[in-house]
Amino acid sequence: MEVSHDPRARGHQEVPPGLLPDLSHVKNSGFSAAQQQGYSATIFLRRKDKLEKTQQKCIAIFALLCCFAVLLVLIFSSVDIWGDGEDGITEENCRTDCRIVLMETIPADLNQRMVSRPHLLLSDGFNTLLDLAKHSVQVVSPVWNLSPWDLETMPRTARQGQLLFQRLLSLKSRGVKLKIASSLSNSAEQTNLAAHDAEVHLVNMTAFTRGGLHSSFWIVDRTHFYIGSADMDWRSFSKRKELGLMVYNCSCLALDLHRVFSFYWQLHERDYIPSIWSKRVTALYGRHQALELQLNNTPAAAYMSTSPDLFCAKDRTRDVDAINHVMQTAKTFVFISVTDYLPLVSRRFRGTLITRYWSHLDEMIREAVVLRGVKVRLLLSFWKNTHPLTFNFATSLKSLCMHLYNCSLEVRFFSQKQQKDDSQHGLNHNKYMVTDNALYVGNHDWVGNDFSDNGGVGLVVLMKNGGGKIVKQVKAAFERDWMSPYSKRLPGNKDQDGKYRNLHQGDTQKEHEWNDPLSL
Repeated sequence: MEVSHDPRARGHQEVPPGLLPDLSHVKNSGFSAAQQQGYSATIFLRRKDKLEKTQQKCIAIFALLCCFAVLLVLIFSSVDIWGDGEDGITEENCRTDCRIVLMETIPADLNQRMVSRPHLLLSDGFNTLLDLAKHSVQVVSPVWNLSPWDLETMPRTARQGQLLFQRLLSLKSRGVKLKIASSLSNSAEQTNLAAHDAEVHLVNMTAFTRGGLHSSFWIVDRTHFYIGSADMDWRSFSKRKELGLMVYNCSCLALDLHRVFSFYWQLHERDYIPSIWSKRVTALYGRHQALELQLNNTPAAAYMSTSPDLFCAKDRTRDVDAINHVMQTAKTFVFISVTDYLPLVSRRFRGTLITRYWSHLDEMIREAVVLRGVKVRLLLSFWKNTHPLTFNFATSLKSLCMHLYNCSLEVRFFSQKQQKDDSQHGLNHNKYMVTDNALYVGNHDWVGNDFSDNGGVGLVVLMKNGGGKIVKQVKAAFERDWMSPYSKRLPGNKDQDGKYRNLHQGDTQKEHEWNDPLSL
């Protein structure tokens, strides 16, 4: 059967060509729209891609800027901005040919009964430092009380503090910068110095360790320095026994001490320790890498130590480790002179005072005496604030040598009858240790809380060829005090301890027994 393809066979009518619509423009316009949409999409994608790349570039640039800013901070924090450029002193060109001088203060009434006269006066040493100052004077002291209120009635020696204070005020007129670091916040003298262009930074030790800043040292032009027991207190030049070291033309060691000062300086108005130590506070020398130098033309090694542990920057030796180092190097004797000895640490926890044994220094003494046969003498002060347990620990140390051959450990107390209006009159405020070939001069008493809570600095001097002149001088100062009429043996029983306690109560009989060495 044949199928017809004629449209009319299917019932359709043929449409005349003229009546057919022209769809070419529809096709063209549809193609153009599609083409335009594709173009727009391409443009959009290109813009989007460009925007994303721009954003990525911005993020990268921002990250680079942040890194650059951090780098700048690290760079500027790794150098000591103040003072580095004005004197030109660096680790490479600093001096190691140094002069060291022993300085003391001994009250006039004590000096009259001493076997030998004191060494150079501390007040003269400080005035010499001020004479040498050309650019800068940096002072760290826990106390600022150089001008006594009753200056007119004080003896001449008491006026040395007032004279020193006036000279500090006059540094501005000489173009010398004065910088002070202290833990006090209510000192009238600090306020007065600040009014004369001195810069004063306060270290809030309470926020760090609940302790105080006991450090006491001077740095002049990062070339000369002092370290010792004397504070910026008029009593340090008239009423208390003090001992310190003045070191001249020793810029390498002074530069290291300056880094300790810089550490204190940056803690101004802070209540936290930076997590990253900057280069300007990193130690230059320490126990394992001491500075080789000449002290009074004698070969020696020296370094600085600090405390508490929280204040020991990178490579800085702790005070406790420095003391142990000096004691370990002793071959024949260790002589120690401190105000207080108490191997305890007290902490207050939830309103309760908790006290524990702090063994470090106590164990060092026992090891030196018993295991190495080193002769130890411990000269302590007896004064109003002496802790009763001091006698117990001293007795315990003394008992080590009972029935032991070649064992020598002695403990004595230095005391003058104190006046009722001044608990520090005649006080032996020294804080040092000397051996047959080394010495340590610091700022702390040998009390656990001092080393764990309070800021302090120590100087270690190790002589290369046995005892040098400075070691011999410090040893002679100790032996003078040890043999003086103010040095008393440790009582043998608790009844005799009462002699100490009654000393401040005006009991004439007890006072007579105290002044008689044979009664102890």
